[in-house]
Amino acid sequence: MTTLGLPDPEALSLEAQIAQLIVVRASGYLFDHQRRYPQWELDQASLQRCVESLGVGGVILLGGSAVEVGVRSQQLQSWSEIPLLLAADIEEGVGQRFVGATHLPPPMALSAIAERDLALACDYARQMGEITAQEAIAIGLNWLLAPVVDVNNNADNPVINVRAFGSMPDQVSQLSRAFIEGAQAFPVLTTAKHFPGHGDTSVDSHVQLPEIPHDLARLDQIELAPFRAAIAQQVDAVMTAHLQVPAYDAQLPATLSPAILTGLLRRDLGFQGLVVTDALIMGAIANRYGPYEAAVLAIEAGADVLLMPADPEGTIQALAEAVRTRRLSPEQILASLERVWRAKQKVSSSLTTSPETCHAWEHIPPPPVQLELLATREARETLHQVLTAATTVQGQIPASPDGLGRSLVIVDDVLSTDWLSPQAAAIALPAARGYQTRLVDGRSCPLSMPKLETSQPTLLQIFSRGNPFRGRAGLSDFATQCFAHLNAHNCLVGLVVYGSPYVLESLLTELAPTVPYGFSYSQTPEGQAVLLSKLLAAAALANRSQAFTD
Repeated sequence: MTTLGLPDPEALSLEAQIAQLIVVRASGYLFDHQRRYPQWELDQASLQRCVESLGVGGVILLGGSAVEVGVRSQQLQSWSEIPLLLAADIEEGVGQRFVGATHLPPPMALSAIAERDLALACDYARQMGEITAQEAIAIGLNWLLAPVVDVNNNADNPVINVRAFGSMPDQVSQLSRAFIEGAQAFPVLTTAKHFPGHGDTSVDSHVQLPEIPHDLARLDQIELAPFRAAIAQQVDAVMTAHLQVPAYDAQLPATLSPAILTGLLRRDLGFQGLVVTDALIMGAIANRYGPYEAAVLAIEAGADVLLMPADPEGTIQALAEAVRTRRLSPEQILASLERVWRAKQKVSSSLTTSPETCHAWEHIPPPPVQLELLATREARETLHQVLTAATTVQGQIPASPDGLGRSLVIVDDVLSTDWLSPQAAAIALPAARGYQTRLVDGRSCPLSMPKLETSQPTLLQIFSRGNPFRGRAGLSDFATQCFAHLNAHNCLVGLVVYGSPYVLESLLTELAPTVPYGFSYSQTPEGQAVLLSKLLAAAALANRSQAFTD
């Protein structure tokens, strides 16, 4: 036994060994009726069975407040005989997924800073890694499924987009390496994803299987460069990509390819850490191979950890059968389990309590959340500095004469929006300047577009960025037609884009040069406040917007 309480791997049954290689998904919310994605998130009874009876090795969490997730993490660890790896996709800080913690800008915001000052951008990346790791540990998480090290050199990429640190390999390498270095100040795992590079695709792997058609020289120069840098920085894990790369393997996608995972990643690049699959419920894999064959193929290819299999118990049985029929070797399962053990040992200080002493009060368990480590003044200052440095503003928008102006706010999906409220800057600050807000869902049918009064001065605010399952990276047809209509009739007093720089670039080719505009990579209230306090340019508003960032 180790100090962490990890048993000898060979003392576990075959099924128990395999279960440790599986990470299931759960909601950060505490009750079943609160689950936002019940088709993917286990209900309470199934989750407890997976952790307590099956003995899965980890859980990936999404949703809820930071405080709730702290309680959830404590609950999950209490169910498990072997300490769990608790993971989250927190590429933009813990607040990206869990309300109350710091929601950092998308990584691509740093690329805009790096174009002017690479050293400053790397310093911010390092601070962002530190903030993310500190806040993760504060709520019981120990595995950051970050950073994204893909080189996003395809403007039509619907799934990577602003999640990447940029479009140039060297820049991505340096920024992602700095993020990892910052996180390494804390006992958490970091993850470079999505191997061997998902940046140059225009197909969403959540839905279909993309293909990277480039030759070996191009792949080596661009796609692999950031992974080399991450491995050199001793990143703990590498996540696979669900995509076809014929130059490496003409038959199997990367997640299921021995040539890519064992040959390229292990042998050629020398990576010795955890290889974790991207979610196995994603359409690119699930639709072609089914839940059980995909799992067996992934382990056979060289993966150590299976993320989000559709049927955890069935997957364990399928893998055990593959071992018994000698399709998989027992030694391969043990080798993966040893890597999982090393990872759990690394994060042991975030999994265990202080040693017992003779003082009774010292037996009191620690609180599930270290509130003093969340959204600290230092973290908020870094957030504000990055937002300010990465925000673009051209010109100033005047107050609306006689309060007749309109602020038209178009959002990709209004029902999934949690960054707009009556107090959010995109609503409150234009209102203080006399603009009446109108909120529109960008998914509306263009044919149903309401008549827009063309004599009414209009501030057009567009929230648009690449998101999984949308199937496209750019503007919706509705938003495109709204912009074209307003622009053609010269009633735009200003244009604001939150999210994708590619959207801004496409609109600037048509926008009259006299129309003021602004851009922020961040869609959060903090990002809105930084941008609009500059663009609306009134001392009173600047003072008011400070309330959003303090």
